[in-house]
Amino acid sequence: MRYMTYLPCPHSHFLRYRPHFEQFFMPTANLDPKSSPTPSPNINQPLTTHPAKPSRWQLAYDIIMMVAIVLDLLLMGFDALMLSSFMAKIANWLGFVDSIVSYQQGWHEPLKVAGGLFTIFLVAELVVRWLIAIVQKRYYRWFFFPFVHWYEVLGCAPQLRALRLLRVGVIGYRLHKLGYKVLPASWLATIKFYYQMIMEEISDRVILTAIDNIRTEISNADGHLVKNIIDKHRDDIQKVIVEVLQQEATPLLQSTPDHPAIFAKPLAKQVGLAIQQALTDTPELHRILRLIPIAGSIIENQMHSIGQHFGENLTLILTTNLTKPQALTLMYEEIAKSLVQIDVTSPALEKLISDIIDDSLTSLANQVRIQQWKHQIR
Repeated sequence: MRYMTYLPCPHSHFLRYRPHFEQFFMPTANLDPKSSPTPSPNINQPLTTHPAKPSRWQLAYDIIMMVAIVLDLLLMGFDALMLSSFMAKIANWLGFVDSIVSYQQGWHEPLKVAGGLFTIFLVAELVVRWLIAIVQKRYYRWFFFPFVHWYEVLGCAPQLRALRLLRVGVIGYRLHKLGYKVLPASWLATIKFYYQMIMEEISDRVILTAIDNIRTEISNADGHLVKNIIDKHRDDIQKVIVEVLQQEATPLLQSTPDHPAIFAKPLAKQVGLAIQQALTDTPELHRILRLIPIAGSIIENQMHSIGQHFGENLTLILTTNLTKPQALTLMYEEIAKSLVQIDVTSPALEKLISDIIDDSLTSLANQVRIQQWKHQIR
């Protein structure tokens, strides 16, 4: 039926990548030629349309097909069970061997023929729907139909009869999206819970195996793997170091006359005291000033005070000039350039990097081992 081409594939990976899949397999039958231009033959151009709500006849047909497929699978499963050696042993133990023999002689062949006829019907129905899709141009290419409905194509084979359950699931999902309660909400919640539990357990095993493989590869690489990675990203590492220094160190280093840096005033005071001490420790200057009567001692005291203030002012001016944004950026770039040239093959640094990577992998593995589905039970 027409609307069934819109049914989403039940596979989780299809649902995850459905937007990319629909770019190639989006139906085209519902486009209004008066309001929308003719679609381009280029399959890379997606169509922005939405499927129309199916009619009652379409819904009734799909419900009948869903019931028929379930009934066919139940009958085929029951037939296989009645012909199995397991049922023969149960019959011998409980004493109803005659009933098993009667079933095999009277009911097995009719059920087998009915199953074959139903399979032929499914093949014919699939071919008819394919022809309708071609006539109505629901897909960009005529041969896209079997790829969209791959589970139906494979389910036509008697050996792959179980795949017909996927069509039942697709029809049920479609009815659920339309607001029809195919299954009780509690059943759906239970199915969703066990599905998520199984997928979590499988994905956890895959991730833990991958983590162990990564740890093994890093240990076998003898440090060259880390070195190659760092060598490949040295320029990026240098940029990051410069950005971090500009963000964290600039507020501490930058100095202005109104807002000197934290280190500026203590440094200026120490420079001023150093100049004062230097003048005091210069005996030649002391002897020359003593030759000047009366004013010599006064000049000497003033020179010590002036020297101290001169040193402090000079230091503040220098720190202001040397900590301008341009000067700090040049300094940061030189620091980063030196840091990225560090030899990472040195034993101490190599061990540090290996320990960090190993701890990161261990933390990730411990997080993965936490079974989230157990928290939903509580």
